[in-house]
Amino acid sequence: MSISTNLNNIKSQLPEHVTLVAVSKTKPVSDLMEAYTAGQRIFGENKIQEMVEKYELMPKDIEWHMIGHVQRNKVKYMASFVALIHGVDNFKLLKEINKQALKHNRVINCLLQIKIASEDSKFGMTAQNAKEIFNSEEFTELKNIKVIGLMGMATFTDNENQLKKEFNLLTQIFNSLKGISTKNCELETISMGMSGDYKLAVDCGSTMVRVGSSIFGMRNYSN
Repeated sequence: MSISTNLNNIKSQLPEHVTLVAVSKTKPVSDLMEAYTAGQRIFGENKIQEMVEKYELMPKDIEWHMIGHVQRNKVKYMASFVALIHGVDNFKLLKEINKQALKHNRVINCLLQIKIASEDSKFGMTAQNAKEIFNSEEFTELKNIKVIGLMGMATFTDNENQLKKEFNLLTQIFNSLKGISTKNCELETISMGMSGDYKLAVDCGSTMVRVGSSIFGMRNYSN
């Protein structure tokens, strides 16, 4: 199956209100260009350096999403172009993104990463952490970021009941915080679901799915 066929198959199965992020990490630019030619404009990378390299080589109407764990000292490399940062898991990172966005005179959209998985290996904050951030004076002073939603990574498991429980948890947390509206916070996006479970995630309320191997084939670690 070609990349464009895979892409069109997935798009045809997604409801209109769900955004597809094509997760292109470790894939060569030629693969991304095949997806681009088939109409895909939103790509997700999990390493800033790799995203910067691809950004420089590819058309400028692409929306680049940073979906991996972000180290504060690397934010500056993507601050001039990144469209959405999914994995914001603490306030210090939010402050750093704001600082770097200000240098480029732009507002960077962010998602707060909530820990929904039972695994210890996943990053994320609690619903209480998120609430405290939104209610803090310091948060309202960040003029160059906008929190537009939440992101969650489910446990790596085939157990559908567990996945459902974790996805529903993120949707509940989203609904409990949704009433918060400030100049730099308007919650509308729930980013959850990947190649193996995105249909279930959509059923549980996801509005943005991150799909890689179902579009590009299995990940290539050798390069």
